[in-house]
Amino acid sequence: MLQTRRQGKMFSESSSFLKGMMLGSIFCALITMLGHIRIGHGNRMHHHEHHHLQPINKEDILKISKDERMELSKSFRVYCIILVKPKDVSLWAAVKETWTKHCDKAEFFSSENVKVFESINMETDDMWMMMRKAYEYAFDKYKEQYNWFFLARPTTFAIIENLKYFLFKKDQSRPFYLGHTIKSGDLEYVSMEGGIVLSIESMKRLNSLLSVPEKCPEQGGMIWKISEDKQLAVCLKYAGVFAENAEDSEGKDVFNTKSVGLYIKEAMNNQPQQVVEGCCSDMAVTFNGLTPNQMHVMMYGVYRLRAFGHTFNDALVFLPPNGSNND
Repeated sequence: MLQTRRQGKMFSESSSFLKGMMLGSIFCALITMLGHIRIGHGNRMHHHEHHHLQPINKEDILKISKDERMELSKSFRVYCIILVKPKDVSLWAAVKETWTKHCDKAEFFSSENVKVFESINMETDDMWMMMRKAYEYAFDKYKEQYNWFFLARPTTFAIIENLKYFLFKKDQSRPFYLGHTIKSGDLEYVSMEGGIVLSIESMKRLNSLLSVPEKCPEQGGMIWKISEDKQLAVCLKYAGVFAENAEDSEGKDVFNTKSVGLYIKEAMNNQPQQVVEGCCSDMAVTFNGLTPNQMHVMMYGVYRLRAFGHTFNDALVFLPPNGSNND
């Protein structure tokens, strides 16, 4: 009799455990579903077929007269936004001394006042709020002066001339933004790790939504917090602005989310007979995850090292901004 009671109790506890498991699973599935509904938001969003954007090829550029090429290259004006925090001071210094000299204008947006470097204080350490405020500031102040807006972390190294080459003949009045795209559920977004580029039209549309909390909330409308690059994608999607993956003519990404060293190491492990071909695009725009020392090494390799005796014939020449002390 006692054994029968024990068996009954065990069966009851087991049944309760199974019920709890089932309810927990249903709850998790419901949260996930609600999250996807919130991001996708039914048919209020625009349908989008993903594109792989590639640069114009050199043959097509050479068909344009030299004078016209020079005029077109002058029309490219890239404004660089770098989001920093006080703990990033050494990176901040390296970025300021290296690749940002090649932007037509570069400004640092910090989470608080920092005496060491000049920056624009966003008065928040929340990365999504910093990003929102930086975009709003840049558009309000520079919408008439720049047609492309590039945002990066202080761990990113960018080759701005390659960015301009990639954007050559791209229509700044089109609503798109580009970089290294990632798919998360129904949402496709540009990863901040590789840098984010918005056209002036995208900036215009984003700016019109920043004051509409139901479409572009300050803290997100999800049960859990999502990353700033996903938050940006949700806002831009409401405006009909979609993420585009940037790659070269061979299909290799040009916005890279890791350092050159890591890509070379991966190529050596995966295809040791083709390390160079398996590593990175010849016209890479960004690499990420660099230390200050690696920034300076990249600067030396990209801008200062020259192979004397070898003749380079560039189809495009992007002149440095007036008053620039770039390399």
